[in-house]
This record gives sequence, C-alpha cells and structure tokens, in this order.
Amino acid sequence: MDKKINCVVLLGPTAVGKTALGVRLARRFGWDIVSADSRQVYRGLDIGSGKDLADYTVVEKNSDGSESTFTVPYHLIDVATLDTEFNVFDFQQRFYALMNSNVSQERMTFVVGGTGMYIDSILRAYDFVPVPENVELRKSLESKSLEELDAMLLDLKPDLHNRSDLILRDRVLRAIEIAMFMRSEECAVARAKLEKRPDVNAFVIGTTLDRDDVRSNIRRRLLERLDGGMVEEIQGLHDSGYSWERLEKLGLEYRYVSLYLEGKIEKRDEMVENLYHAICQFAKRQETWFRGMERKGVKINWLPRVKDGEARFNAAIDLLRQSCVCC
Repeated sequence: MDKKINCVVLLGPTAVGKTALGVRLARRFGWDIVSADSRQVYRGLDIGSGKDLADYTVVEKNSDGSESTFTVPYHLIDVATLDTEFNVFDFQQRFYALMNSNVSQERMTFVVGGTGMYIDSILRAYDFVPVPENVELRKSLESKSLEELDAMLLDLKPDLHNRSDLILRDRVLRAIEIAMFMRSEECAVARAKLEKRPDVNAFVIGTTLDRDDVRSNIRRRLLERLDGGMVEEIQGLHDSGYSWERLEKLGLEYRYVSLYLEGKIEKRDEMVENLYHAICQFAKRQETWFRGMERKGVKINWLPRVKDGEARFNAAIDLLRQSCVCC
C-alpha cells in the first residue's frame, strides 16, 4: 500500500509566479506555506529578495457582495539576521521541526520556493551533522602537501564524487575534518541532538515558462523593484552597519546594487543590464538544478508552460486530485 502523501512542494525558477500560485493553493486547501528561499530568511532583505509579503493577503468576495481579507500563514521568512550565515543545514533543521509539528496534527506541509538545494535537502534527506573545526587535526596536517592530503581524503572517502575539491587545500582540509568526525563517537552524540527526521513522502509540482517569457518577467520585475526602492533598501542596510562585502555575498540584486553604490559600476543603466543578465543566468541554473534532481530520482510533475495563471492553478488542482492529495 502506498504511503500517504504528507508534503506538497511547488518549485520553479525565479519570476514564474510561484508565490501567487502557492498562495492560491494554500488558501484553497487551508495550508500554511513553508518558504524555501535562501535570501528571504533574512530580515531586512525585502525588495531585493522579492518577499512580496502583500501577496500572502488575499481579498475574497462573499455571497452578499461584501469582501473579506485573509492572510495565508507563512514560515521561514524573516527568521535570521545578516549577522549570521543561514545555510541549508539550518533550513533543513527548521523544516524538520515544522513538519514534525504538522505530522502530529495531521496537517499537510506545503513548501514553495526556488532554492534547489534547500528543497533537495528535504526530498532526498541530506545527511547533515554540524562538524566543529578540529584545531589539533589541522595543526597536525600543516606540513603535508596537497597531494598527501588528497591521498588521505581518498583513503577516507574512496567514493568521493566532487573531485574538484581536491585542487583546493582549504576544501581538502575541511573534507578530511568532516570525514574523520563522521567516524568518531562525537558524531553519534551530535546526531542525537538533531531534530528528528520526519518521513517525508512528497508530491512535487514544478512550474516554469518559456525562456522568453521568463526573461520578460525578470526585466519587468527588476524595473518594478528598482522603482520600489531597492537601491535605497540596500543603501540603508549598509548605513545600518553591514559591510559592502557582506551584502555582495548575498548575490544578484544585493551584489550588483552594492557594486553600483560603491562606485565599482559607474552607470546605473550598466548596473541594471548586468543585473538583468545575471538573473537570467541564475534562472537557467535553477532549471538545471531541477533537472538534476529528476535524474537523481525526484519525480517533478510539471505544469503547462502557459502564462495564464488561472490555467496553471486549475492544472495544479487536477494534479493534486489525481495524486489523491486532496481526495
């Protein structure tokens, strides 16, 4: 007998209308939304990260002609500050806590987002354990050459997949550190402190558009955000104490606008064009990541590539009914 679906995921690249579709589905079925976006977790990153929190509030017509306003609850937005580095491990742990709570209440967990690694980490259950820096180990390895370190790592992990790490000393050291920690008694202690991993049985819906439509949406949305105060938002973050380096590390809007404000990109038009092309490239990388997930066994049920939001909403409803998610 098939396991009951307890998680629905709506994924897709940037600028294809995931939030609007997700809010409609959440409202239809009484679900909360768990955001899977690596920048929307940060407080203060509003316009540049495209939080669009107003979209979570919907106005509905009543039978008597009056209107009611309803806000769809959301999670994992504004949960960290830029003083910390929020990563995929943090996301996974917070997601597990939310899902464990939902399972205990027999509630569906509904994930909406485009950060592929975040989504993949819960669908394919990445095995994370927080590994502290081992100062003594690093000191004992100082005299070893990169070739010796590579050999040591391959001995510890003969099935190493990412061989590109073998050319960077810092990454090799960290990989050795992690591999040795995973074999230690400390690892078992650390693992026992982690959030209990729920049994995630997910139904995954994918939404995207033709490439020209994605690019058109990216440009339109970028100009809207610039008109809406994105440059001023990023200047304000710097004025409040965050370095340009910290803001640049956030990528895309925060990187290019910071470079412009620093004078490293002289003209606003040049910044806009460079940023537009960078976002387009990012959308392509997202698509590539999702295809990689499919090759690794994640079943993604793709909606028709139509711009009509109503058609995509109805197609999503049909998929959910066929899968018995909402039977």
